[in-house]
Amino acid sequence: MTSAPWPLFDLRLRTGSLVLRLPGVDDLAALIELAKAGIHPPEEMPFGFAWTDQPSPEFDRNFFQFHVQQWASWRPDEWSLPLGVWVDGSLAGVQELSATSFATMRTVLTGSWLGQAFQGRGIGTLMRQAVLALAFDHLDAEVAESGGFFDNPASLGVSRAIGYRDNGIGRLAPRGVARETQRFRLSRDDWRARERPEVGVEGLEPCLELFGLPPRT
Repeated sequence: MTSAPWPLFDLRLRTGSLVLRLPGVDDLAALIELAKAGIHPPEEMPFGFAWTDQPSPEFDRNFFQFHVQQWASWRPDEWSLPLGVWVDGSLAGVQELSATSFATMRTVLTGSWLGQAFQGRGIGTLMRQAVLALAFDHLDAEVAESGGFFDNPASLGVSRAIGYRDNGIGRLAPRGVARETQRFRLSRDDWRARERPEVGVEGLEPCLELFGLPPRT
C-alpha cells in the first residue's frame, strides 16, 4: 500500500526481532485468522469489551470495520494507532496506542493482544515498550495509562515490569458481570529513569502533522 495520502502506513517501529507497523487490508485478513485461532481460553475474558466472543462472520466484519474506522476517524487531537506486530517476520498480534485531547492532556493509552503461540515469550513487554518509546521519545507524551483485570496476571506483569505505578481500581463488565481492574500510570520521568530497549522509528516525519506536532528541523 502506498503511503502518499496516509503516511502512517510507512511508520515502522523496530526493536529486537519485532517490527510494528499499521496493517493494510491484506494484513487484516491474516490478523482475523490469527485472532480466531485463539487468544485466550474460552472461559476467560481479558478484554474490557468481549470482542472475541462474537461468532463469525460477525466477528470478521466487526474486526475489519474497527481497523478501517481508526483510519477514517483519525484527528490530531483524538486518534488510535493499532499497529500489527511481526516477530521474525511472522504476524503475532496487535499493539495499540491511542489518545484523546492529546494536545492538552499529553496522555496515551495502550492495549494489545497476541496469538497464543506468541504468548509467554516476553513479546508483550517488548511491543508495549516500542509504542511507549514512540509516545515519550517522539510524540511529546507526558503520561501513559493502562489497566488489567486482577485475574489476568500476565497483563499486570507487563505493566509492572515496565515500571508503571498502581493508579487505583476500576470496574468493567465485558460479559455482563462486573470485575475489578488494576489501573496503572507511567510518567515520562519514570520512563526515562531506567534503561530501555533500543527502538528504531522510521517514517515518522511525514506523520507528525497527524499527531498535531510541528515538523522537526
